[in-house]
Amino acid sequence: MSEKPRAVSSHDITLDKEYAQWIHDIKQRFRNAQIKAAVKVNSEQLLFNWQLGRDLATRKIEEKWGSGIVEQVSLDLQAEFPKAKGFSARNLWFMKQWYIFYASAGETAHLISDLENQIDTSSLKLKQVASVIQEPKLKQLDSELLFPSVFAFVPWMHHVLIVQKCETIEEALFYIKKTVEDGLSRNALDNIIRADMYHSVGTAITNFDQQLPVPQGKLAQELLKGNYDLGFVSLPEEYDEEALETAIEQRMTRFLLELGEGWAFVGRQKEIVVSGKTRKLDLLFYHIYLRCYVVLELKVKPFDPEFAGKLNFYVNAVNEFIRRDSDNPTIGLLICKDMDRTEVQLAFQGITTPMGVATYDNVKIKEIQEYLPTAEQIQQQVEIAEEEYKLTLQKKETQEDS
Repeated sequence: MSEKPRAVSSHDITLDKEYAQWIHDIKQRFRNAQIKAAVKVNSEQLLFNWQLGRDLATRKIEEKWGSGIVEQVSLDLQAEFPKAKGFSARNLWFMKQWYIFYASAGETAHLISDLENQIDTSSLKLKQVASVIQEPKLKQLDSELLFPSVFAFVPWMHHVLIVQKCETIEEALFYIKKTVEDGLSRNALDNIIRADMYHSVGTAITNFDQQLPVPQGKLAQELLKGNYDLGFVSLPEEYDEEALETAIEQRMTRFLLELGEGWAFVGRQKEIVVSGKTRKLDLLFYHIYLRCYVVLELKVKPFDPEFAGKLNFYVNAVNEFIRRDSDNPTIGLLICKDMDRTEVQLAFQGITTPMGVATYDNVKIKEIQEYLPTAEQIQQQVEIAEEEYKLTLQKKETQEDS
């Protein structure tokens, strides 16, 4: 008769580094198994959606069986698989739209290949999904657009949102890449699409390609927008730079969202003493991904070449007095009301510090009435003043009686 496993109390065992490493390996293997299972389930479901969308798009089903055939397919599938989700007629139309969106462009396969090369394939998840998609039973005909392995990292409703909101393959693949690399929720994805990140990110005028190492320069360029939406800021019509800085500081959380991921606020009007003189930086940030300080100067008027010289000075000062050896070179970013590309490019010539220029818009202008107190506020102030006056009289009378 076999001996049953018995519980062992903690005083019966001796744990060492080898045991700790073994347990760590077991846990990691289990996590990897979970990841692979989740990826495989998602990839299988998406491949099914892709192939059904292909059938709906290429079999000319409306011509064969009538205009209501998609609704009939939906009813038949729901009847056969009553517990399965995703067989509504609306979802079937999404599948058809999804396949047509990518299959209708001749350069899709090339663009997708470029995208998969750009994403870090050393990632465990990417390796696993690649092996799943390449299994023989998932191979397709050479004549059709193959289901891209990178798509398996993106949930179905993310795909639906992307093809509904994007106009080009390039734009759609940009948001696919952002979703995969940043693990975006659907709400987060919707937010960056609404903010038109595709057309704004990476469009700032910079000298990064000349003044930064290739990996850092490319990343820095991708992280800077060409235009920043300050629609969360409200100011009087004749506002100045100090008022703009104050408003941004008061809404710093919202401003950080507009800047993008990886930005950490260091301070406003950060003081640096140079040759006995105090210099103040408008805003100083640290970028976690770039591992460098970012000097941000705000101008409420169009770009002037002298702005580049001042920003250059501040960047060099941060490198000299704040930057540590472990930090990458400091970057300067000037955000102004407007700019002329030629003027900016000429101003950058001869400057060896990395910097960029962008614009801002959508600052809300407050009417003067917004600054005036309401009738209720005036009445409250009157009542407070009357009460204070009464207390003053009472105090005075008490003092006289004593």
